[in-house]
This record gives sequence, structure tokens and C-alpha cells, in this order.
Amino acid sequence: MVMRQRHLPTIPEHRLLCLPVSVGWYWDEPEHIVDRSKGAWNDYSIHFVLEGKGYVELDGAIHTLGRGDAFLYYPYERQRYYSSEDEPWSIRWVHFYGKKLNEFLIGMGIQRSTLWSIRQLEPLEEAHQRLMEEAERHVLLHDAKLTTLMYALLVEFMSQAVPFMPAKGSAPSTERIDELLPLMQEQACEPFNLDYWAEQAGVSTFYFCKLFRRATRMTPLAFITLCRIQAGKEQLLERPDWPVKRIAEECGYPNASYFNKRFLEHEGMTPTEFRELYGRRI
Repeated sequence: MVMRQRHLPTIPEHRLLCLPVSVGWYWDEPEHIVDRSKGAWNDYSIHFVLEGKGYVELDGAIHTLGRGDAFLYYPYERQRYYSSEDEPWSIRWVHFYGKKLNEFLIGMGIQRSTLWSIRQLEPLEEAHQRLMEEAERHVLLHDAKLTTLMYALLVEFMSQAVPFMPAKGSAPSTERIDELLPLMQEQACEPFNLDYWAEQAGVSTFYFCKLFRRATRMTPLAFITLCRIQAGKEQLLERPDWPVKRIAEECGYPNASYFNKRFLEHEGMTPTEFRELYGRRI
């Protein structure tokens, strides 16, 4: 088996959110197979596929995974996964443990689902590489750095992971949504037209909303609102002589009262309070 891996000792008593117990990378190994019975493994684990193909068995069904797909196991779950013999997968993985991880993952929107897809693979791969290099270099000499890197990988996974959807020919993917996000942000303060953006993605408005939620975990209008609030915050500080009404209009809200309402919902304070709190700071 072609591999690169590092195993670390488990610290029985610690106060850290998460620590890796092993981290590694397998590639060019058609006979890679893992089969663990329910209750046999007490760590969490994340695996994500870089190239090739492999399989995960769940409740009697076999799921095919390729580049950008991932699987997450919680402790004590039944685990069976293996590489394709014809197209061996290149797969990175980390096993980890920590205090209150179950509540943390679920609270961050990672429900107890096994299969996921990663919207942008490179940031997760880079986070894994940094963790692996630290584990290889220092093992547990710098446990604070290890937990920081492990946390960074978890956050990257949580921000990039969306529910797994098997490939279906040439159906539109969330990649088109990712491509549109910068342009949507740039034009967020202009009147919002859902039909226009769906047309840019080449899908119906219904499917655009479905893809958008899958890619960002929010609706298109919620994303536009976030962008407008951010623009409003910048204008409040950069244009101290402008009244809130004018800033509201510049950010796409002709009604200043509605702008105040949305701003309060997101920031916990009114635009005027925000300006008074942060506008005088150097």
C-alpha cells in the first residue's frame, strides 16, 4: 500500500475541543479495505477522495464515491469502505477525538450523516496537509498547535461539506453557484432578480434555489441580505456624514425602516448604534 500516515497517542485527560489520533493519505492501493463492526471504533473520522473511485456501504446499500466526495463517521458506528480495484482512490483521512465534539458538529450543521460532498476541495486538502506535516514533525510536542490545526480542518470541512448527491450525468452542479457568488456579491445592492440569476446558472428558479442552498446553506435572498448588511457597515464607517437613509438606499433598501430592521436582526444593534460604537475607534 502506498501511504503516508502518522499515529499519535491519545491523551486520556485533556480540555481541548479536538485532537487527532491519526492522520494520513492512501493512494494507488486497489486492495485498501476497512471493515469495522458496530461499537468497535471510538473515534470520529473524516475521509475525502482526491482522485479515483471507492465505495462506502451503508444499511445494505453500496455508494460510489469519487473526487470531492467524503464520509464522516461518529464513534462506534459500523464502518465498511474500500477502494475500486480498477480506479484506486487517492484518499486523505483523519481520526480524531475531543470534548463535546458531538454537540459541536451537530450545532454547526453537520448532522449525523455519513456521506458528504465537498464544494471546494483544495482548501480542505491544504488544511489536512498542514495537520499531517505538524503530526509528522512534532507528534505531540506542540499539542496546542495540533488542536488548532485539527480545528481548522474541521471548520474547513463544515464550511465546504454539503449533503452527498450521486453523480447523474451532466446535471448542473454547485460549481456554477460558486462561480456566480462573487458577481452576486458585487451586484447585491442592485434590485434582486431571482429569475436573472437562475438564467445565469442555466437552470430553473426552483432548481437554482435548491442548488444555492446546497452550495451555501442559505437562500439566495439571505445571501444578498448578508452582502447588503456588510456594504452598509462599510458605508456607515466610511461615510460618517451620510444619513442612515441615504446609506440604506445605496445598499438596496429604499425604505430606511426596513434597513434598520434587517440590520438589527443581523448585528444586534441599529445602524446608528453601530456607527457610534465603531466609528470613533482608531
